[in-house]
Amino acid sequence: MATEASIRVEVCYAKPEVQAMVALTVPSGTTALQALERSGLLRRFPEIDTAQAVLGIRGKRVESGRVLEEGDRLEILRPLTADPKETRRRRAEKMKKR
Repeated sequence: MATEASIRVEVCYAKPEVQAMVALTVPSGTTALQALERSGLLRRFPEIDTAQAVLGIRGKRVESGRVLEEGDRLEILRPLTADPKETRRRRAEKMKKR
């Protein structure tokens, strides 16, 4: 009797005050959304809306249906609170004034 192949992945979520990372062993063919659902993070952080969640693997955005590979680190990305270009511009202006 053959056993189904499995892979190891991590699912991560971070807020300013808390970070969570869950290591999982899932069947090959598991999608990003399925891994998120299996991680338990949806119960721990009820503010995560699977319909609106932006997912990424190592900082690059992926679709919820993307099939995960061995060693992937799935991240639940939060919206940016500031425009990075505007932040850099303000910092550069501040440095010029010194």
